[in-house]
Amino acid sequence: MVLTGGDPFERPDLPELVAHGTSRGLSMALSPSVTPRLTREVLVELHDAGAKAVSLSLDGASAATHDAFRGVDGVFDDTMVAARMVREVGYRLQINTTVTRDTVHELPGILKTVLELGTTLWSVFFLVPTGRGKLLNALTAGEEEEVLHWLHDVSDLVAIKTTEAPHYRRIALQRAGVEDLDTAFPVGPLRASLREATDQVLTGDEPRRRMPRAPIDVNSGRGFAFVDHVGLVYPSGFLPVSVGSVHEQSFPEIYREAQLLQELRTPDIFGGRCGRCEFRTVCGGSRSHAFAVTGDPLAEDPSCGYEPATG
Repeated sequence: MVLTGGDPFERPDLPELVAHGTSRGLSMALSPSVTPRLTREVLVELHDAGAKAVSLSLDGASAATHDAFRGVDGVFDDTMVAARMVREVGYRLQINTTVTRDTVHELPGILKTVLELGTTLWSVFFLVPTGRGKLLNALTAGEEEEVLHWLHDVSDLVAIKTTEAPHYRRIALQRAGVEDLDTAFPVGPLRASLREATDQVLTGDEPRRRMPRAPIDVNSGRGFAFVDHVGLVYPSGFLPVSVGSVHEQSFPEIYREAQLLQELRTPDIFGGRCGRCEFRTVCGGSRSHAFAVTGDPLAEDPSCGYEPATG
């Protein structure tokens, strides 16, 4: 259960909410903004109430790029202070990074910082052109494929989760057991550039290698849903189609019975390549991206360029 916003730290009853969720057996996590409200005192209070993890945004490898992306001077330095404080209090730290064409080459530098901070999970968000996201430059399908392969290359350094790029699961399956990956999946200019930059920023370091985290089979309305501040339920925060209200039905009833959520869990009815893809049951494409581009949450995901072997 992730309490997010806006900034959940604006709520004076946040410790009460965390304690209540903990008492109901939920694993409580927090996704605050880096503001003066994010203090050690508040973090300790929330940790004592049962919160286990905190996620912070890091969208650039330097103050210049992160502050420009966030539109707030000094927020990079404040984020570094907050991240270390989160770890010191005893939370698991998650770093969230949004990838655009303008920031994609920052990824190796961000990876270095992610490792230095002792991050438990690096969640890489692939841009959905909705809201203010329409003003940013999304990767092409081919570029996204290259970035996903690079992320899998470095997934033995830190646990990685891709948000709105479920085809990372398809890539993990395709690469499993392949000895000569570069022959099976030829390296394009973007991945080559990311590899070179990774070697440069990690020069002299000997990061601890780990067993890569298996990509979790979660998608909009499938293993995940979003409840907003007034109780409306959505398949995800990036798919703004309400499927009910917790003031009128229980969340389990909405999750199990809402027509759209049932459809999102039935990949055989998806349109275009997604509906005939042999990986549809473990991927299904970004339903949010499909909706943002076509207006149909069941349409083909244009952010994936994979051509199915079947159909």
